[in-house]
Amino acid sequence: MVGDHIAAEVRLVHAGQTVTRRSFIGTAASCGAHMMFIASGLPRSAGRFVGTANGQVVAEEPWGRLERVGEGLWALISTPLDGDRTTLCNGGIVTGTEGLMVVESFASPDGARWMAEQARTLTGKWPSHVVLTHFHGDHTGGIAGFAREETPRVLATTVTRNLVQHSDALRDRDAGSLKARMLADVAIVNPVSATKIDLGGRTVQIMPRAGHTPSDLTIQVNDPSVVWCGDLVWNRMFPNYTDAIPSRLSRDVRALVREAGTTYVPGHGPLADSSDLERFIEVIDTVEVAARDAFDRGISAEQAAREFRLPDSLGEWIMFSPRYYEVALSAWERDLSNS
Repeated sequence: MVGDHIAAEVRLVHAGQTVTRRSFIGTAASCGAHMMFIASGLPRSAGRFVGTANGQVVAEEPWGRLERVGEGLWALISTPLDGDRTTLCNGGIVTGTEGLMVVESFASPDGARWMAEQARTLTGKWPSHVVLTHFHGDHTGGIAGFAREETPRVLATTVTRNLVQHSDALRDRDAGSLKARMLADVAIVNPVSATKIDLGGRTVQIMPRAGHTPSDLTIQVNDPSVVWCGDLVWNRMFPNYTDAIPSRLSRDVRALVREAGTTYVPGHGPLADSSDLERFIEVIDTVEVAARDAFDRGISAEQAAREFRLPDSLGEWIMFSPRYYEVALSAWERDLSNS
């Protein structure tokens, strides 16, 4: 059941510290902002990381492709490595006999509109629900693109809704804009237990999580088993720890593990299976070991980052920013200092 848990002020506990809304200004688009480096800094081989489809491709554009991952289920895999960031993050479509849910509103209204139109082409339905997994701009920036025909119900946590609203307002955006009006009508999901949405013959579970940010959501369905992970999981792309609570990230990523045969849709990168999720867990565990060692030795995250390398056994991981190791180790330093 969807309940309204609206907070009067945006005050979060971030790794043991009180964080106000102003401390988040400039980070609402932090995933997308760092990804702006990708056009100039990636190796020529980078395209293969998102260039090979794992499912049946039903639509494809320069910015992404839509892959069928089950009956009435599609995953959008964004492919921004050539510079087109219409969607930027991954997302998806979940349909039932009575409703249709889109996961994420993407980086631009054009990207959101394209997803909605693909949903109608594939199913005859315009989205009835849109879920925002967290507040970063590459996942929330396009929400106005869904406002055609019958405007869908937007679902998010209180934290996500408020951070997007306040970051927009403090950037002097039009308070009466279509995006602002849609955010004002957000349905707040339960912050401590699963929210179940019946789309008609298919129940979707929206699970409250944390780790990539102080407030994340994952979306899961059964038969077949598919999980949209938001940015809690990245595949073959080193994760952004800018707003992370690493100890929660480690715990909540492990909570995503399901039965063999599950398809995991990461926030960025190609579709993942159980072995990919295990490899990602090894990546974040490797970061944790290095961070704890640096903390015990009393060296800075900057110095630790200069020493840090992922083992060859984990394969190649694209770096959206050359500072991502330092960002990750800094997040752990903050977490350990407040534990």
